Amino acid sequence: MASLVEYKGLKAGYHCGYCDSTEGKASCGMWAHSMTVRDYQDLIDRGWRRSGKYVYKPVMNQTCCPQYTIRCHPLEFQPSKSHKKVLKKMLKFLVKGEVSKGNCEDDPMDSAMEDAVAGDFALINKLDIKCDLKTLSDDLKESLESEEKKKEKSSKKEDSKESINSQAIEEKLGSGEPSHSIKVHTVPKPGKGADLSKPPCRKAKEIRKERKRLKLRQQNPDGAFKSFQAQSQTPSLFPSKTKSNQPKSLEGLIFESLPEDASHKLEVRLVPVSFEDPEFKSSFNQSFSLYVKYQMTIHQDLPDECGKTEFTRFLCSSPLEAENPPNGPECGYGSFHQQYWLDGKIIAVGVIDILPHCVSSVYLYYDPDYSFLSLGVYSALREIAFARQLHDQASQLCYYYMGFYIHSCAKMKYKGQYRPSDLLCPETYVWVPIEQCLSSLENSKYCRFNQDPEAVDEGRSKEPDRLQVFYKKAIMPYGVYKKQQKDPSEDATVQQYASLVGQACSERMLLFRN
Repeated sequence: MASLVEYKGLKAGYHCGYCDSTEGKASCGMWAHSMTVRDYQDLIDRGWRRSGKYVYKPVMNQTCCPQYTIRCHPLEFQPSKSHKKVLKKMLKFLVKGEVSKGNCEDDPMDSAMEDAVAGDFALINKLDIKCDLKTLSDDLKESLESEEKKKEKSSKKEDSKESINSQAIEEKLGSGEPSHSIKVHTVPKPGKGADLSKPPCRKAKEIRKERKRLKLRQQNPDGAFKSFQAQSQTPSLFPSKTKSNQPKSLEGLIFESLPEDASHKLEVRLVPVSFEDPEFKSSFNQSFSLYVKYQMTIHQDLPDECGKTEFTRFLCSSPLEAENPPNGPECGYGSFHQQYWLDGKIIAVGVIDILPHCVSSVYLYYDPDYSFLSLGVYSALREIAFARQLHDQASQLCYYYMGFYIHSCAKMKYKGQYRPSDLLCPETYVWVPIEQCLSSLENSKYCRFNQDPEAVDEGRSKEPDRLQVFYKKAIMPYGVYKKQQKDPSEDATVQQYASLVGQACSERMLLFRN
């Protein structure tokens, strides 16, 4: 099934949940009736993100709080000291039932509501969706079948087809010159958190070892490494000591075996987001009750703001078509709920998308009674470990996408603590290590991270006439469709859509036209 989208255009001047600006938000969006995981992977690599079936892209040089797509490298990830504390805290609770003493403040991961929930979700509910999905699906299926028959008949004539004239068009939203990166390091302002541009803290023991290694290398370049390695090895008479000195891996900290008399039992279940799935269906009511409790307690939502309709539309409806290719992970690709069951009840749910190159975090809701377990941080570490596990099954899946990094919002800067990580350049759509971006972000909310002034968006729309349109039950190139239209404003809308999704997606996805 091809991706089928209905472009809604630019929405500007609405409430921002980050800075509380009443009309500072600006984004472009589209309603996705269906979407392949390949197309969504390409879209998030161009700065898009989904909320239910609504897929949106912030207008970075206009919006009050620029949102940069951030991804972590799970294969190189090493938990920090604070991450290890969270994992050990969970272990102590499971084994002995220990609860952290003192005031339990929400983790940054927990306290910040994701972008679409506040302002955007209110906007989504008002959208005028111009086509019925069931009727549309039948029409599309019929159209695709007829297309296949046409392809079979004309396969021998393909070489003689006239090529479409290329037309290089790149449309930028808004006005203003891009803010180029400035290579000046500035110390974070008080209360803004740790200086993420500096390397993480290291133990004194590690620093001493490094100094000794360098000294030996200077004295004896050829045999320095072997000499140091020999000195570092513990005699075989003390194997247990060697083992205890080895730092535990992320998996070792998460999956440490529990004694039989452990106080609690935690189980994490991966459930496809589908009402046809028996496990998803049977746990729906409990999951929904947890969502309501979370939204009302943590985000102070009113009961009518977090009803069953809102929950279903926001977290249980996904445009992604489930796929199970032979070279993919065992669970397949698509949208899932990662449910955290403690002693037989759900205490947290992580909503994730599993895509060809990444695990993409969508949302997390949890039982506020268990805030002392830092479930936001704990779930992120579990999702990083899960991405590693999926990489073993599908080697191309090697990233963990954490949504948007918002440097101007103190509560959203925590995502930069999961290293190594990259930010997406909003102009050329290349990934840049976060360390190279931070000093520029201290000087300007909006930044172009790509340091090459000559670099352009390689995936930009170059041939808009090749864009695919779904019109009156038929699939056709935009070049054919526009000859039938008289409204000049429609061309500007389609060109804007093409510039935002890029050439590849514009040729694969079907743009619904009424």
